[in-house]
Amino acid sequence: MLRICSALVLICVCLPVWAEVSGLVRVIDADTLDVGDTRVRLHAIDAPEQDQICQTEHGFDFACGAWASAQVADQFEGAFARCTQMDTDRYGRVVAICRVNGVDIGQEIVSQGLAFAYRRYGMDYDLDEKSAYVADRGLHGFRVQSPAQFRQTRAKGRIPPDPSCRIKGNISKNGRIFHVPGQEFYERTGINTAKGERWFCSPAEARAAGWRAARR
Repeated sequence: MLRICSALVLICVCLPVWAEVSGLVRVIDADTLDVGDTRVRLHAIDAPEQDQICQTEHGFDFACGAWASAQVADQFEGAFARCTQMDTDRYGRVVAICRVNGVDIGQEIVSQGLAFAYRRYGMDYDLDEKSAYVADRGLHGFRVQSPAQFRQTRAKGRIPPDPSCRIKGNISKNGRIFHVPGQEFYERTGINTAKGERWFCSPAEARAAGWRAARR
């Protein structure tokens, strides 16, 4: 009998104890909130990144990431939420299902087409996304890359292959411009070598190759 009790105690100690989080909502982006003093990543949904661009059916660029975040903020900013923790992500954020007046925030966001069901982490909102897709609600009315694919594409061109050569030689409608770490547009600038863009090891090297310094 003693052995059985000991085993049960061991099981109880090993099981994770998830927290209940509650507080006023501050929207960081369409799938990330501050609830009180806790940063929360909503469970099983994935929204466009803040700087992600989509296209309209006529081919015009549309800042869909910022738009989706603004729509979520209009609905939930300042509301009182209660969240049930499901996990913790690699960034240390609480992954949770959050509700405002009994409404599942994640489900509501996906149903309105402001984010996608993140099936890799759960099928909770699979049918909600399919319903939004059929109705062309929100993001489903645009040409949009999945947020996961966008992050992968962005990372490929934003991380220097050689840590000692971190200067980004970008080509845009404004010409050949190089960005150094710490400048305003450095992080969001991606390098596509197929277009002739390059990484440089020093500002002098970039200037010698025909690039000019970014103004900010």
